[in-house]
Amino acid sequence: MTDRHPLDRPIWAALSGRQARFALGDGPARRIATDVGVFVAARDDSPGSLEALAALVRAHGESWRMEVGAAPVPGTETVSEALGVQMVAEALTEAPPPAFAFEPLTEADAPAMLALATLTRPGPFAARTHQLGDFVGVKRGGELIAMAGERLKPEGFTEVSGVCTHPDHRGQGYAAGLMRHVAGKILARGETPFLHAYATNTGAIGLYETLGFRIRSEVTVTALRPA
Repeated sequence: MTDRHPLDRPIWAALSGRQARFALGDGPARRIATDVGVFVAARDDSPGSLEALAALVRAHGESWRMEVGAAPVPGTETVSEALGVQMVAEALTEAPPPAFAFEPLTEADAPAMLALATLTRPGPFAARTHQLGDFVGVKRGGELIAMAGERLKPEGFTEVSGVCTHPDHRGQGYAAGLMRHVAGKILARGETPFLHAYATNTGAIGLYETLGFRIRSEVTVTALRPA
């Protein structure tokens, strides 16, 4: 089926649409460029689409699927598989502005962004992940200590991602404040913010719900490598 909701296959919807410039492959499967991320997706579960997906895994190594339902991919083996949730926010809850200063992050901040993401592991983050969308961050003494930004952009939607805080600076409300700012800008553009979390991360899910996000669906996150 190709008429499913774009968020059922957000990677495919993004890489075959607004973010096609970041895609490897031009057939019924796409992989994000290796210096941008690890995600891969097929248009549907037809044999041709799944074989095209397998070919991308063979060509580029370990790749992650993240979608509602996931048919087995011949010619690959599963490295890991986990249940996640996909959440959307059609509006944000009322709250005062963040009580801390933050700023837009630029290309000059790329090394610091990668270092913070490598330390805190908010999800897959590579050398050019920051180019997928706008990011904002908090700096103290010139050091980047917290950030949040945008990742996948299916038509009409933008994913909030890359949310992380240095371990020495947690508990200050940075994650919630930055997420609220990023999601608010997405809503102001007439789009719907969405995000993903592992189903076991109940603390994060609870935080997202206080901001106005609700669970839309479960998703399967599968890391594949060539068989």
